[in-house]
Amino acid sequence: MDKTELFNRIKGKLIISCQALPGEPLYDPERSLMPYMARAAREAGSPMIRANTVRDVLGIKRETGLPVIGLIKQVYEGFDGYITPTMGEVDALAEAGADIIAIDCTDRRRGDGLSPWEYIQSIKKKYPDQILMADISDYQEGLKAWKSGIDLVSTTMSGYTDYTPKLEGPDFELVRRLASELPIPVIGEGRVHTPDEAVKMLDMGAWAVIVGGAITRPLEIAGRFMKAVNGRRG
Repeated sequence: MDKTELFNRIKGKLIISCQALPGEPLYDPERSLMPYMARAAREAGSPMIRANTVRDVLGIKRETGLPVIGLIKQVYEGFDGYITPTMGEVDALAEAGADIIAIDCTDRRRGDGLSPWEYIQSIKKKYPDQILMADISDYQEGLKAWKSGIDLVSTTMSGYTDYTPKLEGPDFELVRRLASELPIPVIGEGRVHTPDEAVKMLDMGAWAVIVGGAITRPLEIAGRFMKAVNGRRG
C-alpha cells in the first residue's frame, strides 16, 4: 500500500491505539494480548492500529491484516524523548513491517547529539520509502518536522513536555493551527476521552484522530467511573 492509498484509507477516520506497558493489567511478558484488542478495534471499523513494540506490531498485523503505526517506547540516559528515540528502534520497526513509524520530534535533549530534524533526515536517508510520523507537542515542532521531510504530524505529545499547556482534554487549537497551515496530514491525538471530542478533532481539521486509553486501557477507564461514583454526593 503506497502513501497516497494509506492516507486516503484513514482520512476522516478513527485510529485506535492498542498498547500495554509493563505494570499495566493487560501486559503479559509471556504473550501479547494486544492482537485481541486490535481485533475488537478492527471489528468496530478502525482502519489502522497504533502499536508499541515489535512483538505487538507483528502480532497485530498477523491477527487483523490492518496497517500499523509502529513505535517502540525506550528510555535511554541522556534522552528526554522515549518514542522510537534512536535508529536502532527504527531498524527493528522497519524490519517488522510497520507501515508508519512514529518518532518523538519534540525539541528536547537527545543523547546522540542530533536535533529531531536531523534525526528525521537521517532516517529518510536510510529508509527513503518509509512513512514517518512526528509525535510533536507544539506548533513550531510540527512546522520544523514538516520542513525536515516528515510525512505526517501527530499532536501526541502536547501537554507532555514542560513547555506546553497541561490541558484536561485535547489540544484542539494546536490541531486547528497545524491543519490549517501544513500541507501534510495532521493527526489529532492526546487525551481524547469521548466520542464528541474525537469528532471535534476532525472538525478542527485533523486528517484522522487517534484514541487509545479511553478505549483500550481498562484500568484507566474503570478509574474514571470509580472517581465519578465515589465522588457522588448523597
